[in-house]
Amino acid sequence: MVMFNGLPLGVAKPLLVALVLLGFAAAPACATIAIQEVRTASGIKAWLVEDYSVPIVTIRFAFRESGSTQDPPGKEGLVNLMTGLFDEGAGDLDSNTFQERLDDAGAKMRFSASRDTIYGSMRALADRKDSAFDLLRLAIEEPRFDQSPVDRIRAQIISGILAESKDPQKAAQVAWAKAIYGDHPYSNPEEGTEQSLTAITISDLKAFHKRLFTRGNLVIAVAGAIDADALKRDLDQIFGELPAEPHLTPVIETAPKLGQEIRIAFGLPQVQLRLAYPGISREDPQFFAAYLMNQTLGGGAFTSRLWNEMREKRGFAYGIGSTLVTDAHSATLAIYTRVRPDRAAETLSLIQAEVSQMVKDGVSERELETAKKNTIGSFAISNLNSSRAIAGTLVEIQLEDLGIDYIERREQLIQAVTIDDVRSAARRLLSADPAVMIVGPPLEGRKR
Repeated sequence: MVMFNGLPLGVAKPLLVALVLLGFAAAPACATIAIQEVRTASGIKAWLVEDYSVPIVTIRFAFRESGSTQDPPGKEGLVNLMTGLFDEGAGDLDSNTFQERLDDAGAKMRFSASRDTIYGSMRALADRKDSAFDLLRLAIEEPRFDQSPVDRIRAQIISGILAESKDPQKAAQVAWAKAIYGDHPYSNPEEGTEQSLTAITISDLKAFHKRLFTRGNLVIAVAGAIDADALKRDLDQIFGELPAEPHLTPVIETAPKLGQEIRIAFGLPQVQLRLAYPGISREDPQFFAAYLMNQTLGGGAFTSRLWNEMREKRGFAYGIGSTLVTDAHSATLAIYTRVRPDRAAETLSLIQAEVSQMVKDGVSERELETAKKNTIGSFAISNLNSSRAIAGTLVEIQLEDLGIDYIERREQLIQAVTIDDVRSAARRLLSADPAVMIVGPPLEGRKR
């Protein structure tokens, strides 16, 4: 008898086909997609993109303001631990039975958490979505949090924390967050600590699930082989019994603490450099001016000034870049690279010289056009190239309150940016004295 994964081929073949489709299904990359707003009888709202090119349905959802910032003091890592348990039993199904049913349904389910948000997703074959969505409903509404899975997942997370405790990169991340954010929840490790995870009880998990998983902070996007009427029924089935409103701990706005130098001594073959400048929120009218400025400075991998100066001209660094970090309650512009110890001090001076030049002169017409072209052209490839990417993009657009027509307006917003707009954004963000972190051997020729 021909076998696959321990099963007779006749039994395993549908599962094999499902896994292949779920792993490789993709929608055409296109700049324009038709987004429908769907609202159910119980008031649940979602954005839908119908696509029947592959018989797959992808649902992506998020609970806003429900990430690790909600962890209670002394129980950091609670939200992260919780997201690892939703496929470990729900309703009357224990962990093994739940995961067997998920496999039988040919579906993939995933939960994760960031600082500000809990995310969930499911991909399922269209003709088997009913059984898959029923499992998703159970996971969302009736997670079991049985002791054995809780202990197992907690032990896995603690094992990872202990393994990373001697990692210079992890130590640098922790030190950077504490230095930049102080006592703000953003400074806390999202995965928690060994001590904080040990303090978390099953009662904590159940209470937090009820507080955070509600219709009032829910954002949903769906892409794939499903129409609006069917989706309305499915959304009410999956989410309709959730509580109406969340009970959230308020999180204050915070700005990065700049004008400081953080040195972490490690015997490394390279020095890691990281700089932080003020950032800009996603809804700020100057956002795209700042974005295009950053693309020219260091965000455009092979076209940026920092890449050209540090990699192409001098060969100081294998990689260098900058990025705009836009969290819900803070924003930064970060520059990062790794370099040989004997070139680190010079590299840091060159970075700061490029920043000063950007503040003084802004960008040229050619640089601005290149940044616009790359920013417009890469969007569909990165954000609309599959049903999974589309659903994820639509959730982020909703979380950032950009509007259902944002994809249509995006190119116009980018094209409207002028050289003067970019210069203004550069002066606003890059004139500050940055925070600088140096990880590795002491920098030759640089004093504190």
